[in-house]
Amino acid sequence: MTVSSAADTVDVTLSVNGRAHRLSVPASTTLLDVLHDPLAMTGTKRGCDMGSCGACTVLVDGRRINACLTLAAMQEGREILTIEGLACDGALHPLQRAFIAHDALQCGYCTPGQIMSALGLIAEGRVAGEASVREGMSGNLCRCGAYANVVSAILDAGGRWP
Repeated sequence: MTVSSAADTVDVTLSVNGRAHRLSVPASTTLLDVLHDPLAMTGTKRGCDMGSCGACTVLVDGRRINACLTLAAMQEGREILTIEGLACDGALHPLQRAFIAHDALQCGYCTPGQIMSALGLIAEGRVAGEASVREGMSGNLCRCGAYANVVSAILDAGGRWP
């Protein structure tokens, strides 16, 4: 990362969904803002901009984070995974398929953040039952109230892929 004092910008290379992106951005730019513009990855949603709703959840080095609270410049050298990076060769990820099968979405706005958070929860080994899933997903809000179906989808998909 290189800092330019002329306009308080930083040159940063971000690895997003397996691709390197060399960018020059204002030092205060959030990861969410970089994902949306200039990278045009709008699957990650802007919700509260305060880290309270989970709509902007992405994985960084396999860990769940709120992209609205994370400075893009701090993510250099890390692997960022967004909802756009889940499907493989046009085939939906098993977790995406489980969300569809269990009708774990209504308006769909929170769904990318829910799926990314669920992916992190599963990777953390915290899918021991309904209570652990509810606790682990408590940072992801759904205005439509699809919580029961989200829990069912996560429990169903919890061990179906490496």
